[in-house]
Amino acid sequence: MSKTPSAPSAFKRILLKLSGEVLQSKTTGQSIAPDVIASFARQLKAVQATGVEIAIVVGGGNIFRGAIGETRGIDRNTGDYMGMLATVINALAIQDALEKEGVETRVQTAIEMRQVAEPFIRRRAIRHLSKGRVVIFGGGTGNPYFSTDTAAALRASEIDADALLKATKVDGVYTADPVKHPTAKRYERLSYQEALAQQLKVMDAAAFALCMENRIPIIVFDFFKEGNLEKVVTGHPIGTVVTE
Repeated sequence: MSKTPSAPSAFKRILLKLSGEVLQSKTTGQSIAPDVIASFARQLKAVQATGVEIAIVVGGGNIFRGAIGETRGIDRNTGDYMGMLATVINALAIQDALEKEGVETRVQTAIEMRQVAEPFIRRRAIRHLSKGRVVIFGGGTGNPYFSTDTAAALRASEIDADALLKATKVDGVYTADPVKHPTAKRYERLSYQEALAQQLKVMDAAAFALCMENRIPIIVFDFFKEGNLEKVVTGHPIGTVVTE
């Protein structure tokens, strides 16, 4: 029995922003759960079959956060660099899982560590994408005080991504926190200006400003619902779209 071919992608190139928590086990709390990453890799392979070029920025919150380290007495600059190294660990874990699925990948980092990854070079990243490789960006922006949201917006701008897909635990952007406010309503579509005026927590301010300036749509969606990633990529109305 032949497999049904994937629907064509609505985008030529996307950047997928993942939090480090996506890699955790929901049951054991294990920081990097092999079964979770393997499931993600299978999803990504199916998405790649739609013809879209895929880049990923992953956070490191499942291992370490600089801001939390500061509350425990670690210098903020040092803590942020520790967090950046955590994102590289996650990037390598994702690379391993994808390559076990037969997906060719490259990891590029903002902090040079040539024994394990390429340094970030914009033209090289775009060339990898054009050859059908998934490019995973680790190391954040390479600078303290900037979140991986900002790194995602920066890399999306640099590689000329058609959209930035923000994978979350909720199914879009709401008028208020839907956990605390059950009557909160979900937006299907928002303009950048509306999101700013209503102070909606789409991404942090620096990341949001980059996307707005470079006219990169942000799609916020529930990553944990099976099939959602492929639906977003193939143009189904999933989550919330923030655009002009």
